[in-house]
Amino acid sequence: MQKRRIGKTNIEVDVLGVGSAPLSGNFADLDRDAAAGVLDTAFDAGITYVDTAPFYGFGRAERIVGDMLRGKDYVLSTKVGRLLKPGSVKDPMEYGMIDPLPFTPVFDYSYDAVMRTFEDSFQRLGLDRIDILLAHDIGEMQHGVEENARHLADLEKGGYKALDELRSSGAVSAIGLGVNEKEICLRVMEFGHWDCFLLAGRYTLLEQNPLDDLLPACEKAGTTIITGGPFNSGVLVGGEMWNYAKAPDDVIERVGKLKTVCADHSIELPAAALQFPLAHPAVSCVIPGSKSSKEFNGILKWAKTDIPAPFWSELQTAGLLHPDAPLPTSNPFL
Repeated sequence: MQKRRIGKTNIEVDVLGVGSAPLSGNFADLDRDAAAGVLDTAFDAGITYVDTAPFYGFGRAERIVGDMLRGKDYVLSTKVGRLLKPGSVKDPMEYGMIDPLPFTPVFDYSYDAVMRTFEDSFQRLGLDRIDILLAHDIGEMQHGVEENARHLADLEKGGYKALDELRSSGAVSAIGLGVNEKEICLRVMEFGHWDCFLLAGRYTLLEQNPLDDLLPACEKAGTTIITGGPFNSGVLVGGEMWNYAKAPDDVIERVGKLKTVCADHSIELPAAALQFPLAHPAVSCVIPGSKSSKEFNGILKWAKTDIPAPFWSELQTAGLLHPDAPLPTSNPFL
């Protein structure tokens, strides 16, 4: 597995990593053995980069990931921005959870909250090293305009200072955001130096709007992108979900056109979706999520697929890719 650098740091990650949100029971009932099987399959394939967060299962994902990483060579990212308060929520499905641990997540991007969440993560993980620390789920789509302005002020005045101190002291090697919105990435670049942005669902085979502004800004700043959600919540692997909700008609129509070109070239759509983002020089890796070792083995199969250059050119000529999108010239995983 090839590796790429995170920003200008000394941290290198596999171009294919593991997203751990599905391992915590997010949107699907998943027992511990099945979750561990996903990580075992990844380790057996030589993959050492795992992303997690306190929010995933309200601590459940960090516990599983820590148990599986302990004693191994790894690169780990986790997140801040939510404190976990003791006490169960009334309806876990309001948070997209099936069976979370008995905590209530509370958004807080202040200096003290970032430091506390960082220390709490060590306890949940049972590890002595966190490599990459990301401010999680900030942005107007998540919070609304007024509420996000308050959270952004907390991050700018306090949370970023905490993140920068942790990086400067060597407590972590890289800092960034873990978000679903490109706009917030551009906004925080106005007040800080960020090593990476974990951007879910926004630079994919289906969507390339960040080419107009965010990706050029990242290249100039030396900030790299970790592509989360390369399958756009499932619509690029045959599902009905896009951006965590039922896909609208225009998205379904665009996916149908992508499928047609794939069929003409005998290529599976998920293979193209997995490989496309890595053609951009600012992208460090892609981190799909999976709920079973069988699913992850499918991802490994797609990663090994040989996709000829004419396929990518046809997508671009058909207007299904941004005209400025860099196209893969070879398999980025091999």
